[in-house]
Amino acid sequence: MKLFISVDMEGITGLPDESFVDSHRHNYERARRIMTEEANAIASSAFEAGVQEVLVNDSHSKMNNLLVEEMHPDVELITGEVKPLSMVQSLDESYTGAVFAGYHARAGQPGVMSHTMIFGVRNIFINDAVIGELGFNAYVAGHFDVPVLLVAGDDGACREAEALIPGVVTAAVKQSISRSSVRTLHPQKAQALLKEKMAEALEKRNEIKPLKAPDNPTMRIEFTNYGEAEWAAMMPGCVLEEGTTIVRYEAKDIVEAYRAMLVMTELAMQTKFC
Repeated sequence: MKLFISVDMEGITGLPDESFVDSHRHNYERARRIMTEEANAIASSAFEAGVQEVLVNDSHSKMNNLLVEEMHPDVELITGEVKPLSMVQSLDESYTGAVFAGYHARAGQPGVMSHTMIFGVRNIFINDAVIGELGFNAYVAGHFDVPVLLVAGDDGACREAEALIPGVVTAAVKQSISRSSVRTLHPQKAQALLKEKMAEALEKRNEIKPLKAPDNPTMRIEFTNYGEAEWAAMMPGCVLEEGTTIVRYEAKDIVEAYRAMLVMTELAMQTKFC
């Protein structure tokens, strides 16, 4: 068995606000150590359950947060940004299942530090379905016939996962009080929970089906600012819907839609507000 683990940061135990997830802020070094410990807890449980290979993909911000020297020695790590599949880089048909750890709720929903990719995105639609990072990544996994077995993060992320993926195992390591405050487990108890839930997810692996996107999906991204939409619409193939901040892209498959989303959001971040 092979396991793919995508590790974001906002949903990691004990992290309530941006001072923990911004590499320039004072709490960041504490947070990346907890993030590394949680990845290790999941990986060690997987190895104990018989998984032969674990690939961990750092999926937050510049994607170089995990401390490689403190990672489980049998894990392989993808670190650094500019990756064609970003948060699910190198996921393919060879994996038994995927794990999303440290995940958060999508933009506009209750949950600690909830957002979708960048703070300029209000909604992403695949045909009529509204999705966030979790849903988009799960669709890409499904493209490769890989089920998402376990989602760990705050309670908002877990609710989102359960609504999207029938039978998925979830591990809520903290409960959101507001977008910048949480009631959290101690890291040691959270790691014990993650180990337990990883073992449960692997036992259920044949019951959890890949999340399948529609064929030839229409992706629509609603931005918060018209300038962001103008920038995103500069990508060839995009259409800015009149009277809105929604940019539409007709994709041949979900992987193309995902890569288009990465380009569109990067362009949107060029917008100046002053």
